Amino acid sequence: MESSRVVVGGGLPLANRRNSSFAKPKIQQGTFLPLSRINDVSAPQKCSLHTNPNPMFPFVTRRKSQTNPDCGVVKLGEEDDSSSSLDKLPEVNGVHTGVARPVDIKRELVMLSLPAIAGQAIDPLTLLMETAYIGRLGSVELGSAGVSMAIFNTISKLFNIPLLSVATSFVAEDIAKIAAQDLASEDSQSDIPSQGLPERKQLSSVSTALVLAIGIGIFEALALSLASGPFLRLMGIQSMSEMFIPARQFLVLRALGAPAYVVSLALQGIFRGFKDTKTPVYCLGIGNFLAVFLFPLFIYKFRMGVAGAAISSVISQYTVAILMLILLNKRVILLPPKIGSLKFGDYLKSGGFVLGRTLSVLVTMTVATSMAARQGVFAMAAHQICMQVWLAVSLLTDALASSGQALIASSASKRDFEGVKEVTTFVLKIGVVTGIALAIVLGMSFSSIAGLFSKDPEVLRIVRKGVLFVAATQPITALAFIFDGLHYGMSDFPYAACSMMVVGGISSAFMLYAPAGLGLSGVWVGLSMFMGLRMVAGFSRLMWRKGPWWFMHTSDKRLA
Repeated sequence: MESSRVVVGGGLPLANRRNSSFAKPKIQQGTFLPLSRINDVSAPQKCSLHTNPNPMFPFVTRRKSQTNPDCGVVKLGEEDDSSSSLDKLPEVNGVHTGVARPVDIKRELVMLSLPAIAGQAIDPLTLLMETAYIGRLGSVELGSAGVSMAIFNTISKLFNIPLLSVATSFVAEDIAKIAAQDLASEDSQSDIPSQGLPERKQLSSVSTALVLAIGIGIFEALALSLASGPFLRLMGIQSMSEMFIPARQFLVLRALGAPAYVVSLALQGIFRGFKDTKTPVYCLGIGNFLAVFLFPLFIYKFRMGVAGAAISSVISQYTVAILMLILLNKRVILLPPKIGSLKFGDYLKSGGFVLGRTLSVLVTMTVATSMAARQGVFAMAAHQICMQVWLAVSLLTDALASSGQALIASSASKRDFEGVKEVTTFVLKIGVVTGIALAIVLGMSFSSIAGLFSKDPEVLRIVRKGVLFVAATQPITALAFIFDGLHYGMSDFPYAACSMMVVGGISSAFMLYAPAGLGLSGVWVGLSMFMGLRMVAGFSRLMWRKGPWWFMHTSDKRLA
């Protein structure tokens, strides 16, 4: 066997190794071990030997149970050229010389997407169940609940989506800083490997997100309750309409759950910052299962109608929020530190662009619902069914977009532009396939699905006209969501916000006038235009040679 020796370098988190002052000295002044002692217990750092895809460079990798040591193999007689050998390699057993490439992009994307898909699917599926139960009460109840749901979602999500996105980034940054501090302290004091965050920590990003969520939630609850009448009239439901009383009752009751809803979304962002997508899924599953159990009980058994549906949803939302708070409290200290240490300014600054984009989307959706409501009770009921099915299916592709966002952000932070190109290409391909598959499934089954939500012949007749909108637009919708995720991953928030404002303005203007001649079909054509323009805007940004995607037009050799 050819004589070789192992270079054991200091271990830093992958994101910090390349730029940290700790990395280079430990690579250059590492501890040398004979290969014969790699698995020797007496060796200072125990490593296991694996095969590198490049046969010219066998290397040693650390065990998963160890977080500190980095190992690499240098053949005897080549010690003087070891640094140059490292420079030629993109990665030698975790010691990065320039970029860090994912071992398996497809596998990593799947592992991130599965919990995200489950989490994205739970709420829409519960909303579908709620719509189905309410639809059996009659067209008036279904239409009134649909308008109230649209108002609640518009107001509550206006700040929730930016808060969720920003909380994820800030919490991840705080965790990385604390992990680096703990690791540096262990390096200077002992040889005990870092275990991440083994004890409850005080994270100002977590406290700030929770304080903002509680404040925003209370504000939304008051606004929805006290201004329920004006909101409904703004949506086209006048005081003399038969939908006004049940819609107002539903909206006021749902408003009671606004604080819990905002807090639960902020908590989801916090857990994502911990790279934990499973805990929110468990909590959402328990809470939404409780809602599904309570729907028939309150709606039919206690004969509470739409009020029973609203109460069931409120109970579910508080259950989810409380469960996640209990579990989060085991990891971090929830009570905020002194006010001066909270990151209100950072949250407001970073969330500004996301807020603008979210506002554009919500305004467009609100215009669509308002114009549909003006077409009458049957048209509004049919529109509600189509929208709930469309949104429920579309959010599944949004989970794929969020996973792609995470991978792109990770690669871009390491300037691994070749990796970003690989992720982008793969995610877009999967998006096209997913969109086509969803279009086929919905096209074949949508008529049957519609029967689960209403038995009214007139409503079902109108719904059948919406098959083209719901099914045929799925490939376009899938790509639109994925392009959003790609731009978020590159932190291209200004373009995401500005392009959405333009796209939303064009689509809203169309929907304000088209229904006068086309009826409800005009609303659906406007929404299809909205998603199509989003897709075009996203694709156009990738084609800009001087924007953040410049490397898409550069050869891989120049990026290496």
